[in-house]
Amino acid sequence: MARPLVRPLIGTGITPNHLTTLRLIVGLASAAALVPGTPGWNLWAGWLWLVSAFLDRADGELARLGNMSTPGGHVWDTFVDITVNSVFFVAIGFGQRQSILGDFAIPLGFVAGLSLFLCSYWAMSLEKRIDHAKKAYSGVWGFDFDDMLYLMAPLCWLDWLMPVLVGAVVGTVSMAVLTGWRLRRLIVLQRSAA
Repeated sequence: MARPLVRPLIGTGITPNHLTTLRLIVGLASAAALVPGTPGWNLWAGWLWLVSAFLDRADGELARLGNMSTPGGHVWDTFVDITVNSVFFVAIGFGQRQSILGDFAIPLGFVAGLSLFLCSYWAMSLEKRIDHAKKAYSGVWGFDFDDMLYLMAPLCWLDWLMPVLVGAVVGTVSMAVLTGWRLRRLIVLQRSAA
């Protein structure tokens, strides 16, 4: 869906980095909307998150279509992705402090955010060591792992963020441990081969 919408931007002076920066702003605004923890603000958070997730796709499409890919742009995009996704889960923790989780929601949000950050960082390190063209975790049936982030918008709208937070803690900690283990094993294998 992003491809036909970004094609008219080619040659206008708008770069993928502009879209990535806009994604950062909108993604952080979405996270800020989660902090009050009310259904009305969660509704706004979902819409803003949907725009942020779309911009995450749009910047890459513009870079490919307009032949504007740069190493610096890739680093900026990766930094923004990791930051926005991690802060989003921390914000869920703050917003869910009034749920049955009570004050435990805030540390759970930090655990989910930190684990997601580590998983993303270690996956990036793993990809650099294996082959830049390969992903640490491939998608299935044309869906990428990041496509799951689109589900966060309807989960915000439905106000189902408390179970999402609990599931995110279990899922992100598990994936961070698995990714860290895979990275460490690869480093050991590469060192022994050298």
